[in-house]
Amino acid sequence: MDFYGFYTGKEFEAYRFLGAHVREHGVTFRTFAPAASRISVIGEFNGWTETPMNKVYDGNFWECDVEDAKSGQMYKYRIYRKDGSFIDHADPYAFYSEMRPGTASVTYGLNGYHFRDEKWMKNRQVSYDKPLNIYEMHFGSWKKKSREEDGWYSYEELAPLLIPYLKENGYNYLEIMPLSEYPCDESWGYQEIGYFSPTSRYGKPEGLKSFIDQCHQNEIGVILDFVPVHFAVNDYAIANYDGTSLYEYPHMDVGRNEWGSCNFMHSRGEVCSFLQSSAYYWLKEFHFDGLRMDAVGNLIYWQGSKDRGENVAALKFIRTMNQGLKDRVPGCLLFAEDSTPYPGVTRPVQEGGLGFDYKWDLGWMNDTLSYFQAYPEERKAKYHQLTFSMYYFYNERYLLPLSHDEVVHGKATIAQKMNGDYDGKFPQARAFYMYMYAHPGAKLNFMGNELAQLKEWNEKEELDWVLLKFPLHDGFHRFMRDLSRCCLENPAFYEKDYDREGFCWVDCHQEEKCVYVFERKSREQTILAIFNFSDQEQTYVLESEEKRKYTLLLASDMEQYGGGKKYRKKEKVFETDNTVFELTPFSARYYMVQKGNC
Repeated sequence: MDFYGFYTGKEFEAYRFLGAHVREHGVTFRTFAPAASRISVIGEFNGWTETPMNKVYDGNFWECDVEDAKSGQMYKYRIYRKDGSFIDHADPYAFYSEMRPGTASVTYGLNGYHFRDEKWMKNRQVSYDKPLNIYEMHFGSWKKKSREEDGWYSYEELAPLLIPYLKENGYNYLEIMPLSEYPCDESWGYQEIGYFSPTSRYGKPEGLKSFIDQCHQNEIGVILDFVPVHFAVNDYAIANYDGTSLYEYPHMDVGRNEWGSCNFMHSRGEVCSFLQSSAYYWLKEFHFDGLRMDAVGNLIYWQGSKDRGENVAALKFIRTMNQGLKDRVPGCLLFAEDSTPYPGVTRPVQEGGLGFDYKWDLGWMNDTLSYFQAYPEERKAKYHQLTFSMYYFYNERYLLPLSHDEVVHGKATIAQKMNGDYDGKFPQARAFYMYMYAHPGAKLNFMGNELAQLKEWNEKEELDWVLLKFPLHDGFHRFMRDLSRCCLENPAFYEKDYDREGFCWVDCHQEEKCVYVFERKSREQTILAIFNFSDQEQTYVLESEEKRKYTLLLASDMEQYGGGKKYRKKEKVFETDNTVFELTPFSARYYMVQKGNC
């Protein structure tokens, strides 16, 4: 390890030195604890008695070799403070952990799995002109083996169930909520303790590697939710690790955040090297294709508040980490969950930006859901909530997210958010999703949204698959499948997402009718998208200076999806000057356009 780089926040492979490393004969244990007075390793290999560790290198690191230790054994570090007291800590760099509520680390070798995804890894690259349709999931509650609290499928068991589902339903990327070890199920993984340890809830590290390998062999990329802002307060983990605030701020005004967890102190190079090494570890050792960085706004501004000012040290950390990851893993994707107005989030670091590939468009999400929650007669006044996103869209490379955060804590699910009664929510949800998928930007949809689930997500229960027995839900599920496929198969929906030539308003001034019309374009394709978000039938006349042919691709009110309208299989509309569209209430349509310009 580069010790100078470790202290200055430039090290990306600290895990190769620190932690428990299984050798041919025994295990070498190393930890970083500058303020400790002495440290011993205790574990299954020594009957949980103390094997002393020695100060090495500059005196801030501790090390020992245990010949009787082997892979798969539990251990902890007994760290003595200056006053003689001690606490038994899990290893910050552990590669595996005991199943909760147990708190021990577990020795584990890094080289126990051989990947077979060479083709995927060789061809993987960052391409902003390719489709990105992401299915976000919580690993333990998509489906469960039993109703028991711990009735989860393992990494290996879920792969043959989930992968065919993703392919059938048109998702080409999977984003998994945090898998770094965490103590409390209810935190969903956002209060982490094991930044190098895949949670033992779903099996061993090889199982996760196998899962990702199988996804790649089926042309599905995998993104991991990564938490670089804060960590769990549990005293057996990294909080007050060596008797001092080694990883966190010592002052409560910035040491704790709105979630009640400890904030990482990014002004310390050792902390930055810890986090950067963790990020690189998941990309390198597990072949994850990208990282979604949680709560980036809390890195940009102190406690996430612009009024408190910029956190200069954390901004430096972001730039160093993102650039370092890009240098080491050029094909990786980096996503920022950020709702702040901070400029240049997706600009390259060399150009003064933060170096992310995509930024979550939380403004689009809030404005759009607010519009569809409104009564139909109120939408006239809210009309331009749906046009505003294109005013700023080209400032960053945006991703449109409908994540887990939008279907919990009393917010209601996406389908339930739609205004009206049970039957009335479905046509609005179908039209809403057609608007989302035609809008420029990468897409992310949380599991269960495609079922029109009406009950909020609960991490203790699997999705309401029984809903597919009901015609409206089954029709909605088929609609979402066909919508995803349509957008993956037609380049106009993605090829020029971040090029102004790829989108054109045809009509965004039908405030009284709540009708919107725009075109999406690729090099060889033009698609017309037309929406009626009112509860009234509308006649819309589209004027054109030349003859155009419109071929229907998809309509939200098709009978097979639960709508009431029958369409001919390949309905076409021919007009020389004006084309008349008869629009049913709460409906949307995509047409392939031949000839003519916007």
